[in-house]
Amino acid sequence: MPVVGIGGVFFRAKDSDALNAWYKKHLGVGGYDWAQQAGPTIFMPFKHDTDYFPADKQHMINLRVADLDPLLATLRDAGIAVTTKAEWDSPETGRFARIHDPEGNPIELWEPPAE
Repeated sequence: MPVVGIGGVFFRAKDSDALNAWYKKHLGVGGYDWAQQAGPTIFMPFKHDTDYFPADKQHMINLRVADLDPLLATLRDAGIAVTTKAEWDSPETGRFARIHDPEGNPIELWEPPAE
């Protein structure tokens, strides 16, 4: 296979500088160079009528995290709304939470199951 990984995630923003700063501050990503840790990456188109993320959005960013609970506490302390649902989590797939960036883009935070 010629593809060896995700090279980047690009999307439009009303205020790209402010949004980049928000991602850097709250999630530690953003800018031009981010060396991610090795691990699973899911690449999957969804059906056009999915309810997995908002119908008015064409994408949802999923970020793999190492320790979900401390991150969620930090996000909540910063005033960022966090959604969790027990039915999203399973021993086979891991744990999930959802937030939105300041421009309303959905972000799924995923802690894969322990190996």
